[in-house]
Amino acid sequence: MIVKPADRTGNVQEYYFSQKLAQIDKMRREGSDVINLGIGSPDQPPSENTVSVLIAEARKPTSHGYQSYSGIPALRKAFSEWYGKYFHVNLNPENEILLLMGSKEGIMHISMAFVNPGDEVLVPDPGYPTYSSVTNLVGGIVRKYELSEVNSWLPDIKSLEETDLSRVKLMWINYPHMPTGVKGSMDVFEKLVAFSRKHGILLVNDNPYSFILNNEYISLLAVEGAKETALELNSLSKSHNMAGWRIGMLAGQSDYIKTVLKVKSNMDSGMFMAMQMAAVEALNNPESWYDIVNSVYIIRRKIVEEIMDLLKCRFDKSQVGLFVWGKIPEDIPDCESYIEEILMKSLVFITPGFIFGKNGERFIRISLCATEEKLIEAKNRITEFLIT
Repeated sequence: MIVKPADRTGNVQEYYFSQKLAQIDKMRREGSDVINLGIGSPDQPPSENTVSVLIAEARKPTSHGYQSYSGIPALRKAFSEWYGKYFHVNLNPENEILLLMGSKEGIMHISMAFVNPGDEVLVPDPGYPTYSSVTNLVGGIVRKYELSEVNSWLPDIKSLEETDLSRVKLMWINYPHMPTGVKGSMDVFEKLVAFSRKHGILLVNDNPYSFILNNEYISLLAVEGAKETALELNSLSKSHNMAGWRIGMLAGQSDYIKTVLKVKSNMDSGMFMAMQMAAVEALNNPESWYDIVNSVYIIRRKIVEEIMDLLKCRFDKSQVGLFVWGKIPEDIPDCESYIEEILMKSLVFITPGFIFGKNGERFIRISLCATEEKLIEAKNRITEFLIT
């Protein structure tokens, strides 16, 4: 390499799933029929009316120009109404909602907008790896906070307050939680908002899993006074089977939104109008549409739980979201090696929990984003693996 990369690239590694997908792709090219139960990419389609609107809007000559950085008014209004209907949160569509190209983009934008080099960022362990990698990229200091099975995978606010919080600028939370599937609660949110207000910390909830195997829709912004100190990310990726569309949103107090927009407006030129209009349609799906999607996940989850039982993993049946999170037996010395052995001998890929932090080292995660037939085949292969 002639040109030396920027120093910041030394602070992050290639995303685990990027590497693993490359390995699986190579194995498939070489003739191995690998079943991927790792990534939560919904395999069911969006509603038919959503796709129909996309096609119709794409045919209009007026749909192909640059669009607003903050999203078209119709989509911001649709997100506002969606939050009002399901989360009982009032959001002003004019200045309290910012359209994003997926909530992952928002993690970067928020961090760039608020985190200075040397600022500390509270990141859950276990938790979504992007919180840490983005913090490192912007020069912040990752400070992990413990989530444990003993504490029902919820933040221990008392323990946090016994530490020096003077340099903490931002705290990431994610409820319903990935990877553990814990729902969270309004009581937890109220305590977290009080904590963040007391210590001057920006609290951000990453909230894409509320509609998957769950009908208790809660938002951090429903807490009284939350907008003074909190933001919330959401997206259509999981809830509306639109992961590849990259449509998300950030909600919160207008001054926070304006600050994030300063960053975002220098990084993209708006989203394709036809996609935005289709997203409006998706957000107006009837509640029964979510029930139909979940009816498929209910069947799949039963098979995944049977796989967990086969592997003698202990798991909580009250989990929600696109995955099942389970603890491996004590006689398995190393989770990563075990998962690799399953992959190579049964051609089934399961996510090892260590990628979410040290508190996930004795856990695995299985996705529900595979057909019933694929899950049954995976179960049969793992059965054979365990016999031999």
